[in-house]
Amino acid sequence: MTANGPLLRYETKLRGLARKNRLRSLSPRAGLDFSSNDYLGLAASPRLAGAVAAALAAGTPVGATGSRLLRGNTPDHEQLEAVAARFFGAERALFFGSGYVANFALLTTLPRWEDLLVMDELVHASAHEAALAGRAQKIEVPHNDLGVIENAIKAWRGTGGRGRVWIAVESLYSMDGDRAPLAELAALADRHEAFLLIDEAHATGIFGPHGRGLAHGLEGRDNVIVLHTCGKALGCSGALVTAPAVLCEFLVNRCRPFIYSTAPSPLMAVAVTEALAILRDEPERRDRLSQLVAFTGSDIHKRCGMNPSGSQIIPVIIGDNARVMAVAAALQARGFDIRGIRPPTVPERTARLRISVTLNVDEADVSAMVAALAEELEKTPA
Repeated sequence: MTANGPLLRYETKLRGLARKNRLRSLSPRAGLDFSSNDYLGLAASPRLAGAVAAALAAGTPVGATGSRLLRGNTPDHEQLEAVAARFFGAERALFFGSGYVANFALLTTLPRWEDLLVMDELVHASAHEAALAGRAQKIEVPHNDLGVIENAIKAWRGTGGRGRVWIAVESLYSMDGDRAPLAELAALADRHEAFLLIDEAHATGIFGPHGRGLAHGLEGRDNVIVLHTCGKALGCSGALVTAPAVLCEFLVNRCRPFIYSTAPSPLMAVAVTEALAILRDEPERRDRLSQLVAFTGSDIHKRCGMNPSGSQIIPVIIGDNARVMAVAAALQARGFDIRGIRPPTVPERTARLRISVTLNVDEADVSAMVAALAEELEKTPA
């Protein structure tokens, strides 16, 4: 059916996306998992299911019924936050409904109108949206370029900037699988009395002691705020902000996404608490994933001539939107759930397959996938 009247402009936009091979659609799960963020295979963990079932049997409600500042604050939320603060070595933690909401909440609340927000150009879309909605002046800098960050801060100070500087990065980038130079960024933040906000979404649960993330050595500092999402390696949903207690108290009092949102389900707080216990109790999961990542990287290098990223996220950059979707469809038809990623999620002319290594597959699955990938790349003309 062709839209008209008030719907016409939306149909026109959709047709434009289709012409550029950018039209998105929903598709069901099928085939071996090479696309999810369930890195440690915890989403279907019997321990998580058992913890939720036990909580239900004990009377824990499904819904929070209100904002945390009203009747939505439950013992399960408070227990999770206390456990998370100890686990991540922070003064305090706050639980949000999703990583997107948490990123948006932080960057629209903490940087004030007189401040400067310096963002790596490849940080998550939620951070970019927050910067547009926030009060601080925003500057985007080239990926992992410490010199440009420092020069931007000096230039801002030179033009009269007198507020605080906020530097927003990811510890492990979701589309390239590479890392931020966190130690150097922390030193830079110290030199300029800046705050460093680190999104650990794809590192939490995998790196660091007990899976505390790549930023574990910086936790507990007055000028570091760390975001740990719960919907990836932890196999749940939601996000934990770990920070100095005064900043968390400020969020409770001034953060509109926290104040005016119904709290996350108490059952999810129970599940995340159990996931953190699994990280402590089952280090073999991280060891197995590390071995599988190394095996995958070696196999892709040998068969496809590509250098691995060194993490569980392996980008296969193809460039052309149509070709990347054709290769993804061919791999899906062969039983491998691999998705194509196109602009604007990634920069122009860098459309790619995003291969995700998880414990939902084994080495035999990886070998079969890499063999199929090599064949399809050769068959699909550039």
